[in-house]
Amino acid sequence: MATILLTGINEALTEGLVQSLTALGHRAILTSDVAEAMDIASHEPPLLCIVAQAALRADARALRIPVQPGGAILLYRGANDSPTSFAGSYRSVLAELVLPLERNRLFALVQHVEERARVTGREQQRDRRTDMRA
Repeated sequence: MATILLTGINEALTEGLVQSLTALGHRAILTSDVAEAMDIASHEPPLLCIVAQAALRADARALRIPVQPGGAILLYRGANDSPTSFAGSYRSVLAELVLPLERNRLFALVQHVEERARVTGREQQRDRRTDMRA
């Protein structure tokens, strides 16, 4: 079960993603803006952070939201939104998605990142750090 942080202003889209990710067994946390996402992630880094391109345009700190080792940041835009020219130039972004059209691609990426963290042992490292804190 991965913790996934979502940030965006399209409530219908983000709420639908939260419900779908929760149904797949993940813990999905919805934030209203980048500042709130940074605050939550600084206390408990998610495996994945899914950020709306509009949120990135509003606050460039979105690319510095902390994620777990082996984690990633994904950018998305709505089907009717125009693509931004700068998003693909960021090395910290694993993928750019058009949602809800690429919803299945999102779920495949979540599974891939989770599996990659498990196979490389980063998940075990995270569990050990959690045990050491307790």
